[in-house]
Amino acid sequence: MAKIRKAVFPVAGLGTRFLPATKASPKEMLPVVDKPLIQYAAEEAEAGGAEHLIFITGRHKRSIEDHFDKNYELETELKEAGKDKLLKLVQNVLPEHVDCIFLRQPEALGLGHAVLCAKSVVGNEPFAIILADDLIRNDAKGVVEQMAEVYERTGASVLCVQEVPPSETDKYGIVATEQQADGSLRVMSMVEKPKPGDAPSNLAVVGRYLLSPTIFEKLEQTRPGAGGEIQLTDAIAALLEEEPVVAYPFEGKRYDCGSKEGYLEATVEYALAHADLGESFRAYLKQLAL
Repeated sequence: MAKIRKAVFPVAGLGTRFLPATKASPKEMLPVVDKPLIQYAAEEAEAGGAEHLIFITGRHKRSIEDHFDKNYELETELKEAGKDKLLKLVQNVLPEHVDCIFLRQPEALGLGHAVLCAKSVVGNEPFAIILADDLIRNDAKGVVEQMAEVYERTGASVLCVQEVPPSETDKYGIVATEQQADGSLRVMSMVEKPKPGDAPSNLAVVGRYLLSPTIFEKLEQTRPGAGGEIQLTDAIAALLEEEPVVAYPFEGKRYDCGSKEGYLEATVEYALAHADLGESFRAYLKQLAL
């Protein structure tokens, strides 16, 4: 069975919920302590076996490309100043065997269209999709690695899911599932943002997908919806009719960094777990709470 060698990062969105911070800088470059969101996502993909990282970008996204490129001037200054620890950090944003490919999405025509932009690079093999503003922490095993194991075991495309309060189903894509003999949850149907009374379950799809290349054919056949956008959800619904898709309740804690509250929660909790800052930051929070 094919390994997961490629990961797609749709990063062309405008990040309007974080204006004015995202007026000139992508939301994916927002830092959580000392690393931007996109680096956490890239590291997760690499840990899961991805060697080719495909970024679907838009205007004003050059800082993402610059982040994963070499910065000779900075490296020279750090080397001459004897700041070897910092030099190592900037030189090892990603391992040498991992390459980055940047493709432009000319118009913001939906998540499905962004994924379709990667077709020529992904080719005929399974691939991961990672939405960087869904930050998922698992210190033992990243979610892409978890999904790859599920794919190898089942041979099916994988949607990461988590239970949400029934009152919040209108914020997510919701799946109806059927448990199989091997314990996996086969997706029977998928509904985009149903009202609580219409939701088939409270299992919500979050920003991690592992899909077979057949999804590109389905995306090409998907008719644009409101605003001319091509929805990934619609293409997955069509994929269900031909191939098995499983829902996987991932292991880890998800932070919705597309919202200000979720982003602040991630910043605080990652700071508390930071090797250098954790102890002093915890003491500060205790003092602040007095």
